[in-house]
Amino acid sequence: MNKYKLKPEQLRKICDCSIFSFESTADISPLEGIIGQERGVRALEFGLKVNKHGYNIFIAGVTGTGRSSYTRSLVNNVAAMGDCPLDWCYLYNFDNPDEPKAVSFTPGKAVEFQQDIQELLSKVTAEIPLALESDEHQKAKTILLQKLQTKQNEVQAYISNISKELGFALKTADKGLVTIPLNNEGKPMDEEEFQDLYEEKKEIIDENSKKLNLLILEAFKNLREFERGIEKEVEKLENKIILNNIDHFFQELMLKHSTHSAAKEHLEGIKQDVLKNARDFKDSEKQISSDFFFLQENRAKKLLQKYRVNVLIDNSKTQGAPVVVETNPTYYNLLGRVEYESHLGVLKTDFMKIKPGSLHQANGGYLILRCRDILTSNLCWDGLKRALKTGEIQIESIGHQFGAIATSSLKPKPIPLDIKVIIIGSHFEYKMLYYYDEDFRKLFKIMVDFDVEMERSEQYTYKLARFISDHCEKEKLKHFTREAVGQIVEYSSRLADSQEKLSTRFNELVEIIYEADTWASLENCSLVTAEHVKKAIREKVYRSNKNEQKLLEMMSEGQLLIDVDQKVVGQVNGIAVLDTGNYTFGKPNKITVTTFLGRKGIINIEREVKMSGSLHDKGILILSGYLGEKFGQKCPVSFSASICFEQLYSGIDGDSASSAELYALFSSLSDLPIEQGIAVTGSINQKGFIQPIGGVNQKIEGFYQVCKAKGFTGRQGVIIPRQNVVNLMLDEEVITAVKEGTFHLYAVENIEEGIEILTGVPAGIADEQGNYSANTIFGRIQTKLARYYSLVKEEQENSEI
Repeated sequence: MNKYKLKPEQLRKICDCSIFSFESTADISPLEGIIGQERGVRALEFGLKVNKHGYNIFIAGVTGTGRSSYTRSLVNNVAAMGDCPLDWCYLYNFDNPDEPKAVSFTPGKAVEFQQDIQELLSKVTAEIPLALESDEHQKAKTILLQKLQTKQNEVQAYISNISKELGFALKTADKGLVTIPLNNEGKPMDEEEFQDLYEEKKEIIDENSKKLNLLILEAFKNLREFERGIEKEVEKLENKIILNNIDHFFQELMLKHSTHSAAKEHLEGIKQDVLKNARDFKDSEKQISSDFFFLQENRAKKLLQKYRVNVLIDNSKTQGAPVVVETNPTYYNLLGRVEYESHLGVLKTDFMKIKPGSLHQANGGYLILRCRDILTSNLCWDGLKRALKTGEIQIESIGHQFGAIATSSLKPKPIPLDIKVIIIGSHFEYKMLYYYDEDFRKLFKIMVDFDVEMERSEQYTYKLARFISDHCEKEKLKHFTREAVGQIVEYSSRLADSQEKLSTRFNELVEIIYEADTWASLENCSLVTAEHVKKAIREKVYRSNKNEQKLLEMMSEGQLLIDVDQKVVGQVNGIAVLDTGNYTFGKPNKITVTTFLGRKGIINIEREVKMSGSLHDKGILILSGYLGEKFGQKCPVSFSASICFEQLYSGIDGDSASSAELYALFSSLSDLPIEQGIAVTGSINQKGFIQPIGGVNQKIEGFYQVCKAKGFTGRQGVIIPRQNVVNLMLDEEVITAVKEGTFHLYAVENIEEGIEILTGVPAGIADEQGNYSANTIFGRIQTKLARYYSLVKEEQENSEI
C-alpha cells in the first residue's frame, strides 16, 4: 500500500519566498490594472473601441474577481480620451405646447443660452411698461382714443336725434336702452296715456319703435366695428413701440447665436409671443395687488415660464466622455421623468419640470449597470432595450403606458442616443438573457468573461505581491513581509483548489489582508508577518465553523455513528462537503451495504425514498454497469443489494461517493472487512476508473478532524483520486500528521487499487478464461455470485416442475 501513499511535500505547494527580491511590499511599486484576466481585458478593450450599433458589453464573472473596479478604471481612462458630448435642453414649443422641443448645444453653451434668455426676459419685462407709458406712445394713443370718443359722441347724437324724429325718448335701464313714446307736449307718456290712444296710433308707435331699435342696433354695430378698428390700431401702435424698444435685445442675441438655427427660431418665437401678450406684461404688476394676488402672481410667472430654457444636460465641466455608474436603475432614474406639482388640488406640469435620467447623463459616453438591478426593476430592462434599439431617449410616464392615469401630460421630443452600455452580471444571467431574450444578443454583442483563477507562475506571484502593496498604500495598511506575501499566495491557491493556480477572487484575499493588518496593529508590529496572516486565516475559520464543531461533538459523543478504528464487512466511510454560506467543510458519512440472494440488483434506499438527486442516482446505475461487465460475462449477475447512507436526514446529490459505495458492495460480496479508519472519496466510470471530485481539501481535513476527536490509531487516512493530487493545499496540521505517520493519504487511479488499500487483499487479475484466483477479492465475489446464480437457477427449475 505504500506505493499509493502521498508524500508530505505533495500535500501543499509551499511558496518559495526566495524568488522575491524585496523584504516587504513597501519596497515594490503598487499594482496598476488587474491580474490574471488577459482574456477579459482584451475583450473589454476591444468592445470599448467598436463604435457600431449593438456593440454594447456584458461582463460576466463571479463577484470579487475585480470586474467592477477594473471596468470603472478602464472605462474612465478610455473616456478621458474621448470627445465631450453636446449639451441638451428643452424649449417651449410655440406651435405645439404639449411637445417641448429638444435642442442641442456645444458643451457649455446651453447654460450660456439659458442665462442669455434670463437676462433678456429681465430687460424685456422692464422695458415694455416703460415703452407703453412713454409720452410719445401716450400721445399717439390719446389721438386714437379721441377718435373713438368723437365717434361715440356722433353715434350718441345720431341716436338722440333719430329718437326725437320718431317720437321717442331714450332711457338707460339694466337691460340696455329703453324707448319711451312722447306725447304731444314732447314729454314721455305714462302707461295710462298710452292706453288711451287709438289703435291706429298705437300701431304707428309700435312700428316706429321697431324702426328705432333697428337703427340703434345698426348704429351700435358700426360703433363696435369702429372700436375694434381703434383697438387694432392701438395694439399695432403698442407692438410698434414695444418692438422699437426691445427688438435690439433680440437682435443682439440672434447675432450671438447666429450659427444656431434652433436658438434663433426660439428667440423669434419669444419675440412674437411677447408682442402678442404685451398687455399682460403691462398689467401684471397691477394685477398682483388684487384680492386674488396668489392667482395673479402665478399667472404673472406663467407669462415668463414658457420663455425659459430647461437645461437638461450641462457638460460645461465634463472632461472627455461622461461615465455614469447607475446604482439604482429604476425606470425613471434611467430614462428621465416629467414631474408634477399640486396647485389648488390640481396636478400641473410644464416643460421646465422635465428631468434627465442616467441615459441622458451618459449620452455620448458610457453607462455602467448591474444586471440584477436592471432585471429586478419594473420595466427598466424593456425601457433600456427600447432606447438602444431606437437610438433615442423618449421620456414618458409608466402610468400612461398602461393607461392608469387619465390626466393630460407632456410628450417631450426624443433625444438622439449615442452611448456604450456596460452591464456587469453573472454567467447565469448572461445565458438566461442570451437564450430567452432575442433582443439581447443583438444589442450586447461583446461578452467579457472574467476567470476565477490564474496560473501560479513567478510573474503572477509577483503581481500578487504588488496587489498587496497597492492595497497597503491606498488603505493605509501596514506593509507585508515577503513571508507574509508567501502565505497570501498559498491561501490564494487554497481558494483556487489547485497547486498550479491562484484565485482571482480578490475580495476574499483582501479580507485576509485587512484582518492580518488588524492583528499586526493589535500586537504593535510595524510589518505584517506570516504569523499574522496565519492567525487571520485561523480566526476567520473559527468565526464560521460552529456547525462543524457541533457535528464533531455529536460524533465524539456517539450520537452520529462514525467508526474510525474497527474493520467491518459491508461498511465504509464516505465524505460529503457541507456549505454553510461563508464556510465549507467535510463531513464523514457511514455507508452500509447488504447483499443477498435475489434478482432486484442494487437498491438505493435514498432513491427509493426520494432523498437523492439525479447525479447520485446516475452513480448507482454506473455501479450496475461496472458489475455487469466485470462479473456478468459467463452468467447473469443474480443478487440483490441494498445501499444506505446511515443517519442521513436530508437530501444527497453528486456522484463523489460512488467509489465508496462500490467498495462497500465488494466487501459485502467478498465477506472481507474494510478498514474503517480510511475514508473514501471519488467517483467511478463504468470501466472502474476513479474520477476527480471537488472539495478534496475540505473532505480530507473534515475526516482528519473526526479522527483527531476520536483518537488516532496510526492506520487512518483518506483515499482520493490521483487526479486530485494537484488540488491539494492542505492545512499544516494535516501535513504534520502525515509526516509523523499518524495520518495517511492515498491516491488511486482505479477501483482495484482502492479496494486493496481498504482490505489489504489484492483485487485480482482475470486469467484467459475470465476467472480470478480464489484468494483475491474478485475471486471471492465471483464464487459467491456463481453460487447465487446456481441457487436462483435451481429455484427456477423447481418452480417450472
